[in-house]
Amino acid sequence: MKAIGSIVFGMVLFLSVIAAQSPKAEGLAPQASKVEAPESILAKLAFEAHGGEKLRAIKTLVVRGSVDTTTTAFTQAFPGAFSMVIAGEKYVLDLQSIQPFKQSFDGTNTYCSIRGITLPPITSLGLPLLQKLGTNGYLVNSLPAGTKKKRGFRVTAPGGAYTDFFTDEKTNQVSGYESSFEVNGNVITTSAVVDKYRAVDGVLLPEKYAQRFDLGQFTAYANFKAKEIVVNREIDDSVFAAPK
Repeated sequence: MKAIGSIVFGMVLFLSVIAAQSPKAEGLAPQASKVEAPESILAKLAFEAHGGEKLRAIKTLVVRGSVDTTTTAFTQAFPGAFSMVIAGEKYVLDLQSIQPFKQSFDGTNTYCSIRGITLPPITSLGLPLLQKLGTNGYLVNSLPAGTKKKRGFRVTAPGGAYTDFFTDEKTNQVSGYESSFEVNGNVITTSAVVDKYRAVDGVLLPEKYAQRFDLGQFTAYANFKAKEIVVNREIDDSVFAAPK
């Protein structure tokens, strides 16, 4: 009996020593390291390249400049001017060319000066969308398989609209993007290529870029060149109101 007792005691002592030496018993259990997805890393690099928290802190944005427009119906380039004002989700886009066009959103209603043509909300694509990175409901995913431009990421907004961002390998800046939106039951796609950025109060904003809008019945092309870019200017709500 003494021999059996000694064996049992020895086994208990052995197991106790093993437990005492294990990382779990010492509180040293290796933590499962959370590996960040490549697309999330690229999104954060792009966010920082454009100003990081300074980009997020932008409350209002005013851009004015020149624009040349063409369409698949009229291939001749028409020179004109544009202005864009953004305050939170409110915005107004005004194009003055051979065919003036204005679209605005006052926080509740969308106004469009040309019946039957409604562009995607400008607050939901490009840098205004990148500004919302990390906000609840905005998801970051990898680019879809087969995308020719390999380096980039997709951001999907709560409503399901998404933008595929393409970034420069050296600067991590957004070199262009492609977006898809549903407007009044119609799917509209748009893409942009940024040629030049301007630093404004520590934030890199597009100064020169080309954009394409596939509107179903026809495709419109616009080459924008900003002359004035102002951030965080106080803007009266009347700017976004529909004309009476």
